[in-house]
Amino acid sequence: MSELLAQLNEPQREAAACTQGPVMIIAGAGSGKTRTLTYRIAHLLELGVDPFGILALTFTNKAAREMRDRITKLVGTEAKNLWMGTFHSVFARVLRAEATRLGYTSSFTIYDTDDTKAAIKHVVKALNLDPKTYKPSTVLSRISMAKSNLLSPKDYMENPEVYQTDIDARRPAIGQIYQHYDQRLRNSNAMDFDDLLFNMNILLRDFPDVLLKYQNRFQYIMVDEYQDTNYAQYLIVKKLAARHQNICVVGDDAQSIYAFRGANIQNILNFRRDYPDMHLFKLEQNYRSTKTIVQAANSIIEHNRDQIQKELWSDNAEGQRIRLLRADDEKAEGTLVADAIQNTRLDADADFRDFAILYRQNSLSRAVEDALRRLNIPYRIYQGLSFYGRREVKDVLAYLRLAVNPCDDESLVRVINYPARGIGQTTLDRIRVAATDNDVPLWTVLENLPDFGLPINSGTVQKITEFVFMIKRFQGQVDNTDAFTLAKQIVGASGILRALREEDEPDTAERIDNIDELLNGIQEFCEEEEIKTLDQFLQQVLLYTSEDKDKDADADKVSLMTIHAAKGLEFPYVFVVGMEEQIFPSFMASSRAELEEERRLFYVAVTRAERQVTLSYAQSRFNNGQRMGGEVSRFVEEIDPKYIEMPSSRRAFPEAGTLPRAFFNAGKPATPAAPAAKPARRPSAPVAPNPPAAIAAIMPGMQVQHEKFGIGKVLGVEGSGDSRKAIVFFEGVGQKQLMLKFAKLSIVE
Repeated sequence: MSELLAQLNEPQREAAACTQGPVMIIAGAGSGKTRTLTYRIAHLLELGVDPFGILALTFTNKAAREMRDRITKLVGTEAKNLWMGTFHSVFARVLRAEATRLGYTSSFTIYDTDDTKAAIKHVVKALNLDPKTYKPSTVLSRISMAKSNLLSPKDYMENPEVYQTDIDARRPAIGQIYQHYDQRLRNSNAMDFDDLLFNMNILLRDFPDVLLKYQNRFQYIMVDEYQDTNYAQYLIVKKLAARHQNICVVGDDAQSIYAFRGANIQNILNFRRDYPDMHLFKLEQNYRSTKTIVQAANSIIEHNRDQIQKELWSDNAEGQRIRLLRADDEKAEGTLVADAIQNTRLDADADFRDFAILYRQNSLSRAVEDALRRLNIPYRIYQGLSFYGRREVKDVLAYLRLAVNPCDDESLVRVINYPARGIGQTTLDRIRVAATDNDVPLWTVLENLPDFGLPINSGTVQKITEFVFMIKRFQGQVDNTDAFTLAKQIVGASGILRALREEDEPDTAERIDNIDELLNGIQEFCEEEEIKTLDQFLQQVLLYTSEDKDKDADADKVSLMTIHAAKGLEFPYVFVVGMEEQIFPSFMASSRAELEEERRLFYVAVTRAERQVTLSYAQSRFNNGQRMGGEVSRFVEEIDPKYIEMPSSRRAFPEAGTLPRAFFNAGKPATPAAPAAKPARRPSAPVAPNPPAAIAAIMPGMQVQHEKFGIGKVLGVEGSGDSRKAIVFFEGVGQKQLMLKFAKLSIVE
């Protein structure tokens, strides 16, 4: 046996040693997934496999760095030659090498979410559409989903089902926006994050020689967190692996929680269908959590129908039972949680960093934050504004991006008049119109102002000429000046530091420090990389994920985050707040598949804990300005009673205002000692409706009928005139907030 593999437990060793053919490793929470994948790659190198022929795909840069560092310690510097990184970073590398085939240059810019939203906002304005109807985040979500499913703008506009969905949502022009947005990106020599997957698929589909080239190159392919792959990622991996079939996927179907961003759990559930001769390995020993937490997690996930069967177990201590805290309202819930943290910290001699508070939706953090502040408990909101998302950092990056790619419209708009140089909005609007009319980037207009005959005064023309000259001067140094030296020159010449000092705001010193920190990062890059140019630095930094450069990561503070953000993390003590029906599971879960994803999310929350899990719920909570009664989440009831410490009674809710369960109790597997499952409620049977009532006639307490949702009760109203809204609870559907102008509710007598 290899000395390397001897360091693994038996299932891990068997998985790592199986190097030929399709392999699926189902790795339960805390079972040593990363360790197994790391040793598998190291074992391949030990067998003499060329590292340039190994492709390892992850979902975060942090995971890729951690794996590469571990492999380097095991087998040496050969690990640096692996093709290892996130899907986006690896495919960006391929796309830069093949960019001309798709009509780009190798220096194309990668737009982050802020850049993308800004571009969509400009398109909406250019098309004279209502910015409230076509909000950038909403439009981006639709375009992102289209690209994840490999729908081009043309495909999107010609798909009747997609078009009907947009009409139903009263956004019929999204296809038109998508088309103009795509053209804007091409004019700017830019791709957004979704394009990196979309264009990689186009490259492999339309250029057989390119497909063959990379099939031959990547003899061994490994994919981490395979349950989180979307259709585009699935198709790329399948094409690349088709020649050698040496594909190894690692994941856990029980932790598939990203359907909202396109992840398809069927990719892992149907792996055997794609590769009938696959080898299956299960890692079921949990090294993270106590026996009680592991067994409780098993009792939760067993209620899901669509899953690959496995049974997690642990050799750790038995541990404490899961605690359930019941509070009168959200304020009391926050106080209970804060008190529990203080008491546990003192009793267990723990640090604040040992605690995490998780929630299903961001709004639940407010009451908890208030309670933590009252007790002077330090905390951090995990994955808030990242370092690279700070305004001053993005300003500097915009100048750096222009030096590499002056056709980048979003960067140009951001800094053409920052610091202020007398190029006003009216001038910029005229330049933008000229660029749109002639289907060219803004830079082309700036470079050739006289040819476009714009009504711009001579003083402003001179300022534009000076700006263009400055960017061209930077551009001329990209290939022959290291990134740090050039970045320092750009920061100095741009005048950003001078402008910040003149603002003299309370956070000026911190913002200047952030620019210094950015320069420090560029200097580190130059010390570590062989190719030290600015374009190489930008290729790396523009693909950083949100956990990178988090200055607060090691601070002694309680971590607050959504459960989605907690994926991949672990803490000794975990609190999950808001454990109520309509919150968790979300009222948006309206199908079995969606409910099962909510349950997997709860499973992820519980398995983040090493020593103790505490759940909490409120018997009433403010929702949309109305105080609503609550009901403990069904997920709490699904935990085997012997693993949970209940309050004095399992249910202690006031009768008035209690919300009924909304869906899918029917057919729920019975839990020992739990109350009998309630029958699923169905939407109210349709009856002949009365004529739609006037907007002003809808009042709280009324029974109303909706064309789609059936009969419901008005819980509250707000606003006036055409802006008047109603909060209505429909049996079998849940709570909805409706604009009365469009809802056409009729009053049920």
